[in-house]
Amino acid sequence: MKIYNKTIEPGQNITVQIPVANLPSGTEINLFAHVFRSKHPGPTLLVIGGVHGDEVNGIEIVRRAVREKMFNHLKLGAVIAVPLLNVYGFINYARGFPDGKDVNRAFPGTKNGSLASRIAYVFTQEILPFADFSLDFHTGGNSVYNYPQSRYSVEDEESYKLAQEFNMPFTVKSGLIASSLRKTAFNKGIPMVVFEGGESMRIDEHSIKEGLRGLKNVLVHRKMVSGTEKTIETKELDKKIWVRANRSGVISLEKFSGDFVKKGEVLGKITNPYNTYQSRVISKMDGYIFGHNNNPVVNKGDALFHIGIDK
Repeated sequence: MKIYNKTIEPGQNITVQIPVANLPSGTEINLFAHVFRSKHPGPTLLVIGGVHGDEVNGIEIVRRAVREKMFNHLKLGAVIAVPLLNVYGFINYARGFPDGKDVNRAFPGTKNGSLASRIAYVFTQEILPFADFSLDFHTGGNSVYNYPQSRYSVEDEESYKLAQEFNMPFTVKSGLIASSLRKTAFNKGIPMVVFEGGESMRIDEHSIKEGLRGLKNVLVHRKMVSGTEKTIETKELDKKIWVRANRSGVISLEKFSGDFVKKGEVLGKITNPYNTYQSRVISKMDGYIFGHNNNPVVNKGDALFHIGIDK
């Protein structure tokens, strides 16, 4: 295994530093990949955090897994752990890049394109080809809290199997998005599951612990490490809808992510600062809330509650 200019031999654990671009000041930006190889052959798992720079829970899950030496004593195979892909977004507390581009809409990237496209290109060329399967750790964005969940492609049976091994409280069918990392992995025959948990720019310990539990489950299930899988009941969400604000104003939430709600149940109430009206937000179906908007000030039509039906 050779990543960039580093050869990783069986039994080695090393960190590869790949230069990807420079800040306007001239400061070099590097992509760091922690590589762990067993002495025995087997599959390679790629774990990724920080595709979006403000999604700190995903970054923290991969960082803690490395710090806690989850991959240090592999029985077989290899793990490549990239805690932070979008360094630019991370240092600017932002989802994307200074030019407004989203790296998760820039894959597989180009060598001389935008910042996002160049980082996508380096990742696709230098790291992705070694993966046999992958977990991509994300966080809810733009004030949206996502209950710990895995998202898999309906077009890829292997990604569904991986999601079952990962064993989150919610397992959600999710289509492939053009120019995304997951679509690029699919095109290369690499099953990938996306984890969503918590809210951007907020550490959520529950989501982090669930992400680490799921990651360990996958490693144990595939006999890459010793141990016992710690499984819970998962709800497989088939159909899903967003319940949206029917008025503008300030919302008071009465239901939250993880809750089961019935059709017609009150999810929250919207008022304005002058107390001239109050509008109830009603569930349109029986189902589980697996994401909700924490922004208290809403406009009519804003997405408030993501509800899914257990199939």
